[in-house]
Parts: sequence; C-alpha cells; structure tokens
Amino acid sequence: MIKRYYEKDSNIAPLQGKKIAIIGYGSQGHAHALNLRDSGLDVVVGLPVASKSRAKAEAAGLVVMTPAEATKASDFIMILVPDHIQGPMYEAEIAPNLTPGKTMMFAHGFSIHFGAITAPEGVDVSMVAPKAPGHRVREVFTEGSGVPALVAVAQDASGHALENALAYATGIGSMRAGVLETSFREETESDLFGEQAVLCGGAAELIQAGFQTLVDAGYAPEIAYFECLHELKLIVDLIYEGGLNYMRFSVSDTAEYGDYTRGPRVINDATRAEMKKILSEIQSGEFARAWIAENKAGRGGFLHMRDSQRGQLIETVGAELRSMMTFLKRKKEEGVPQE
Repeated sequence: MIKRYYEKDSNIAPLQGKKIAIIGYGSQGHAHALNLRDSGLDVVVGLPVASKSRAKAEAAGLVVMTPAEATKASDFIMILVPDHIQGPMYEAEIAPNLTPGKTMMFAHGFSIHFGAITAPEGVDVSMVAPKAPGHRVREVFTEGSGVPALVAVAQDASGHALENALAYATGIGSMRAGVLETSFREETESDLFGEQAVLCGGAAELIQAGFQTLVDAGYAPEIAYFECLHELKLIVDLIYEGGLNYMRFSVSDTAEYGDYTRGPRVINDATRAEMKKILSEIQSGEFARAWIAENKAGRGGFLHMRDSQRGQLIETVGAELRSMMTFLKRKKEEGVPQE
C-alpha cells in the first residue's frame, strides 16, 4: 500500500533558518511562495528581469531576484516554471549556481524523468506536487487547511531529502490533508496520461463531439452548449465529492440507466486500446521527445492548434452564454500565466 504522511509525521524545522527560492510566480509559484512565507520561512522569488510577474511578487511583499541570483543565495530551489522552459533555464542560470549541499525541487517530474535536467552529484532532488491548481493551493491554505500532495525523491545526496521534502509540504499546507509517497517516474507518466486521455484531451474531445453531434442534428448551439459543457460541472462536482456512486445516486434514474447502457458504447474497446497506446508513448518517452522538439522548433504547430481551437463554435457560443451568468467569476480567455 502506498505510504502516506500527515502533520504528525513531519514538521517545518528542517527549513527554518534556510532560504528557499521559488523559481516562477505563476499558478503554482505564487501559491508556494506565499504559503511558505506565511508559514514563517525565508522565501525569495526567482524571475527574469523582463518578467511581468516581478511586480506582482514585489507587491505581495516578496523579495525578487533573477533565477541565477535566487539559486546562488538559496538552500532549496523549487522550480515552478513550465516544463518546456525548465531545461534551458536550468542550463543557463540554475546549474552554474547549484553547489553541493543544495536541494533542487519540482512539482512535476517531467524534466528529471525524461532527462531535460540532469542534477549534479551532491545535490538532493525531490518533488512535492500538490494535487490542485495553484489558486486552490493558496485558497485552502488561507482557510486553515491544505490540499493533498505527492512526494518523491530522485537523488538523496544528504540522506535527508525525504525529511526536507515533507517539511516543505508542511510549509505549503499539504501535510494537513496528507501526502502520498511516489516516484518521479510514476508521477510523471500517470500525470501525463491523466491529462491526455481523461482530464484535458479526453474530456475536451468528448465535449466537442457531443456538442457537434447535436448541432449537426439541427439542435440550437446554445442548447447543445448547456447539455454537453455547462452541466458537466454539476456532474464533476458530484464525482469529486463522493465518487461515481454518489453521482449516480444524485442524478435521475433515467440518467443513471443511460450511464450504464450507453456510456460503454462511447468509451469502448477501441477507446481503451487507444488509451493503452497513449500510455505506451508516454512510457517510451515518445511524447516527451515530440514536445521537447516542438519547443525547440519554435512551437509553430502547438500555437496553430491553440489558435484553431479558440475559434470553434462551442467557444464563441459559450462566451456569449457565460456573459449572462453574473454568478461566474470572470476568467481571462488566455487563462492563468504559468511563468
């Protein structure tokens, strides 16, 4: 059974008197920096001189340095910039200042597992990965609780890498909820699979396919939007709160019957075979190589796909309908910056 840790299993002492650098101040970066600061720890933020996030971090009362300066000055360096930025930033600014005795940390194992970053000897390499977006990590912390997290150690030069990682998890509030021990391989491969097959790729394609099926059959796009996208949150919230059985208990018997009898026709053996193929591509490194190559080539294909999706009918209709929903918090179409 997977090992779990709670507040009784750790404390923040190993980080007291140490300096922690948070590299990046986007979704996760701002949450980690502020939670650690509010836990009484010495935190600096590492950002490029031209970063627009520098003003935000400074306005929050945090000390801001360049990534190179922050790495040099700190004992613990948590790298929270996007995966495709990590390798080049590491080579240019972090590696030259990563001396023996320091700890390099991540919230996702991609760069270490797929070799975009190779840590030198004498440096601890660990991971604390909260299982929630950064704004939720911060919000729950300020309410006096925390979100669950994963912890892993890739290199234990000091003999205290796990102890220190758990102290970090205490600092951001995750030990209040519980931390599960994993490996860089397991976290990275399962995370990528979940994103591609279910949470992002699978869910987005399912929503768009359902929407287009109704529109092609002559139903109003507005009605199709409500039935295939808007109401999805209601179902996901029920699943999130109590699992699939709670969702099925909460919906109508008609919906539950349709779930059992029609769901397997949509997610069928061919779908499951494709999921296995996707997982195999992740495990072999094929996906990672393709993504790294895409970024080295200037991201043209990726940006083209992004632009083409933004112009879909479901997006234009959805934007109009959401403008009627005064209860929604306004979201920028481009989303939360990840820097």
